[in-house]
Amino acid sequence: MQKSLHLDPNKCTGCLQCEMACAWENYRSFTVAKSRIKVFSFHREGRFVPYTCTQCDEAWCMTACPVDAIRLDPVTGAKIVLEPTCVGCKVCTIACPFGTINYVAQTGKVQKCDLCGGEPACAKACPTGAITYVDADWTGLGKMRQWAGKTDTNPATV
Repeated sequence: MQKSLHLDPNKCTGCLQCEMACAWENYRSFTVAKSRIKVFSFHREGRFVPYTCTQCDEAWCMTACPVDAIRLDPVTGAKIVLEPTCVGCKVCTIACPFGTINYVAQTGKVQKCDLCGGEPACAKACPTGAITYVDADWTGLGKMRQWAGKTDTNPATV
């Protein structure tokens, strides 16, 4: 069963434990600027929203990469950046409609969530359950896909 991150902004308190866990997992540093997950603060509304790569089925980042540096992890389903292959051209950052791939100036490469090899540090660190790692079917992905098919206003012709 494929799994995915489920992000529930209603449970997020803005503690940034997820950002710190991600930065530690990937860089052995608590520098949240290096995190692959971000928590957006909406101060006026008093709300926080965790946000990271959704591991799209149709991963435009992977398709757009001219050097094939983003590959599918067959175990987790994550689209991972192969750092030795990445040339830092940033085409994937432009292709991603959600803005969840970031260029890292220090390395000259891009980074994105790789689901920590199937054990996401952000989900483990979240004290409120705002970030969980669940069966992909539970997130409603299948229902969204069915709905998208029903709302196709420009059906493909054969």
